Amino acid sequence: MLNENDGLRQVMRNWASGVTIVTAAAESIHHGMTVSSFTSISLQPPQVLVSLEKTSRTHELAQRSGYFGITILAQDQEAISDRFAGRISTMNENRFEGLAIETLTSGAPFIIGGLAYLDCHIVHTYDSGTHTLFIGEVIAMRTAQTGQPLLYYDREYRTLG
Repeated sequence: MLNENDGLRQVMRNWASGVTIVTAAAESIHHGMTVSSFTSISLQPPQVLVSLEKTSRTHELAQRSGYFGITILAQDQEAISDRFAGRISTMNENRFEGLAIETLTSGAPFIIGGLAYLDCHIVHTYDSGTHTLFIGEVIAMRTAQTGQPLLYYDREYRTLG
């Protein structure tokens, strides 16, 4: 019998999801992390939800600034996903080093080449175990390009067939 944490991880490997980078910026510091715990929750007003681990720098910056950004990754952005998941180290631990970025309204950075961007103002937070659920009202958005999404299933990147 698996313990509770290992059991949930094993079960969740059966859930296919898209891959996003959630970013935040405060006082000229910016950070981001790979997140698959993301969903749209309302069209009127436009709102999305992300789940961020409480100990992450992105969590801290989102709380301080009151904003977060979401870049939905394209299928050719596996290396960017790995970088922001901490699987590829970068000089000075700046995950944005060498990447082209842009901002929309809040100052949160978006990675150029993603399929779409959502710039969000935090309207609610909910404490949930090791994570915080952030509900953000979308204040700006852009579809950057056409293409296929990067998918994650059973601990591997996948593409649409």
